[in-house]
Amino acid sequence: MRAHVREFDASTFSFRRDPILVLDGFWSKEERAQFQEAMKRGRWTALRDMPETSRAFPGCGNWGKAQIAPTEASLFMSRVAMPCIASYVESFPGIVKRHVSFAYYSYAAGDCLSTHDDTDQGYGAQPGQALPARRLALVTYLHDRWEPDWGGELIVYQKRSTRDGQPSLEATHCIAPEPGSLVIFSVPRFHRVARVDALAGENRRLSIAGWFMTES
Repeated sequence: MRAHVREFDASTFSFRRDPILVLDGFWSKEERAQFQEAMKRGRWTALRDMPETSRAFPGCGNWGKAQIAPTEASLFMSRVAMPCIASYVESFPGIVKRHVSFAYYSYAAGDCLSTHDDTDQGYGAQPGQALPARRLALVTYLHDRWEPDWGGELIVYQKRSTRDGQPSLEATHCIAPEPGSLVIFSVPRFHRVARVDALAGENRRLSIAGWFMTES
């Protein structure tokens, strides 16, 4: 489903019926500016300095990641805590804990994220550690301008069949990183971030991304 946030009823939407939600106009220009200023103050780590992640996603450029400061984290969570998210998360049996994990991301020309389904979390785990299950993935875009030639689209796939142990995928959604938009989808689900084109110049694809998770 795709809708403008003003026309969206979060109390009736169901991720069971429609697993991919795109909301346009979710953040105002002023809200994006607040996040952008906070991102400038953030402590950034480049992909090359995250050895386990870079091994899991080779050839994906050198995008950056930073933690969200408490003020902006509070704003973010207050806005995205919609009834449809709570309803979906709480629909799983045997929940003993709920978790969220979100961070800032910055993609420059040449950066991308290869195809994955958000279930291979082992690269961040300690030996013997049981990680929570990712239930909903979220990405929202904080830059002020993005042109069609600049790439960086979120490509979502549907698994059609398996050949020799490998999934056969069909692209079902190509979602441009429109400023201020929000995308949420149920996982596991194969997806990738298309490479940001050199035509983007010095412009960066700025986002918050992460997951709503449960522990059973």
